[in-house]
Amino acid sequence: MSASPGLNPAARRKARRFALQGLYEWQMSGNPAFEIEARYRVENAMHKVDLDYFHDLLHGVPPIHAELDELFTPLLDREFSALDPVELAILRIGSFELQHRVDVPYRVVINESIELAKTFGATESHKYINGILDQLAQSLRRHELD
Repeated sequence: MSASPGLNPAARRKARRFALQGLYEWQMSGNPAFEIEARYRVENAMHKVDLDYFHDLLHGVPPIHAELDELFTPLLDREFSALDPVELAILRIGSFELQHRVDVPYRVVINESIELAKTFGATESHKYINGILDQLAQSLRRHELD
């Protein structure tokens, strides 16, 4: 793995953006994560991206996507199949981070997910993402809420 800018928030934000795009592609095409990552590294300016974090998200979500989906599905106000693919990818990233990246404060996870939804999602999707992940944080990160 090449050097990553570490805990630089801007580098992490860029990693999430690329991971979202890669996971969206994975959801839509079924292309393997390693192929998506290799292409992204060649076709994009990745020198200011936390590459380790990008790799962790892109390779961490697909194998456990069903488990992640089970975490937030009970919190949805619509059928799972009615989720927009961008919203689904954001919810999967947020759920993954809440469950597996306890080094990232839950408020950061939620805020970054909201920002992804504002950039890539439908007009009001950031509010929906906020509501779902906030509820999920209540159960997964209860220790941070006390």
